[in-house]
Amino acid sequence: MTKYVVVGSGIIGLYTTFCLLQHGVDPYQVTVLAEYLPGDESVNYASPYAGGNFSCITDDDPATLAYDKHTYTHLHVLQRELGGPACGLDRYLSTEYWDTKPSRRKLDSLASYLECYEVVTDGPAYGIRFKSWNFNCPFFLLNFQIYLQDKGVRFKRGKLSHIAQAYLADTRCVFNCTGLGAHGLGGVNDTAVYPTRGQVVVVKAPHVTENRMRWGADYATYVIKRPYSNDQLILGGFMHKDNWSGDTFRDQSNDILARTTELFPEILTRNPRGSSIADLEVVRVVAGLRPSRHGGVRIERELVDHNKILVHNYGASGYGYQAGLGMAHEAVRLALMGDSKI
Repeated sequence: MTKYVVVGSGIIGLYTTFCLLQHGVDPYQVTVLAEYLPGDESVNYASPYAGGNFSCITDDDPATLAYDKHTYTHLHVLQRELGGPACGLDRYLSTEYWDTKPSRRKLDSLASYLECYEVVTDGPAYGIRFKSWNFNCPFFLLNFQIYLQDKGVRFKRGKLSHIAQAYLADTRCVFNCTGLGAHGLGGVNDTAVYPTRGQVVVVKAPHVTENRMRWGADYATYVIKRPYSNDQLILGGFMHKDNWSGDTFRDQSNDILARTTELFPEILTRNPRGSSIADLEVVRVVAGLRPSRHGGVRIERELVDHNKILVHNYGASGYGYQAGLGMAHEAVRLALMGDSKI
């Protein structure tokens, strides 16, 4: 019996499945249906390409701040369930700067729950330092899937042309966690959805064990330590709105390397291979498409065919890993309202 179908196996779909189980849903009644599954690579499958950490990239609207807080304060439960940090989810210190000081509402929210929180005054702009959560995204997704399968959740590969195809014979509730796919999915066709392209350079850097970021009005520069990855460091990046290209470009890589090493000089000065950019061991260059949405995330419940439920949960752009557990909690809450009806 498949009472619940989660469409999409990116981080939002997996978080949503996990929250269903946390709310007491029988895992044998849950199927994850997706065109791409953990271990796959496609520019249309955003989650494996994410930098993957808890940062301060999100907006300051109350709902998003609440999703961030819920995720940050509950990730330890997920980490424990998946067997500890070796699942690809670990803790590192992070220093973040803004060219323009964030709103008081955002800063007050962050200060209320971030561990090891302090204001940094010696940087290029207003900054804070705190203990973050870092993901080895491809590895973490695989371990997350294994955990859910071991619990009894079924994973099925399939591409839908219409959301109605997600309803199996005994399905009463579908979660639409399709990210960018919501743009062209029949029955959804959300034209507010658009990609925000990013490009990153992955280097080997055993000497760097923390994150550093700088946020500007029209740019983002970030250094993210990838846990359990043989010392990989993610260097980025770009925020190209409505750009659907998964291609990578040498001039953009050069720009990333220049900005990140200026922001975090120790990448070069402590590099055992040498102190120039040419001495860095580049592992990979990759581009990904963040599933953005005009108006922000869509978490909404619909009634379908009088007695079936459709819950939308998508549009997290570049903050799915850090806000997605809170988003999933809200989506599952909406789905289980009046549970006797579904």
